[in-house]
Amino acid sequence: MTVKDHEGLPLRNETPTEKLDRNWSEILQEMRVAQTATQIIGGFLLAIAFQQRFGELDPYGLVLYLVLVCLAGLSTAIGLAPVSEHRLYFRHRLKGRVVAAGNRFLIAQLVVIALLTAGVIGLIFDFVLGRTAGVVALIAALAVLTVTWIVLPRIRVKAAQAGDNDEIADADS
Repeated sequence: MTVKDHEGLPLRNETPTEKLDRNWSEILQEMRVAQTATQIIGGFLLAIAFQQRFGELDPYGLVLYLVLVCLAGLSTAIGLAPVSEHRLYFRHRLKGRVVAAGNRFLIAQLVVIALLTAGVIGLIFDFVLGRTAGVVALIAALAVLTVTWIVLPRIRVKAAQAGDNDEIADADS
């Protein structure tokens, strides 16, 4: 008989320290992906400021652009915070705090990246097709990100908790 956790999933055979190490490793991998996304979008924002047509931005477009630059900077700062915290806590036996904080920072960074991504899409549509298209594109992007990043995962978790654990148990092995 397999011992299961509170969600009905098989327990891993690992010590609390091994679990913290695994969780920290997973957070680091996810932070790398998030940081790469931020770098690509931030690079795009930097590059467009030096394009000849950048001067054609109206006040709305310019404000949106500057907000997006701030979001890119914020995403970078949030994404690097767990690394700084890890370094400050190094050898103080506070891995649990580092993992918990890293999780919170990563979630915050994902929120900022969602806003940043939707905003860039809105800015591009606004500049190329006009204000209405920009607003529609921004709202559509936020909707898609909300569904794919929040709604669908929650539906899958509820399905797993209702008894369809095989798929999640296999994926978590």
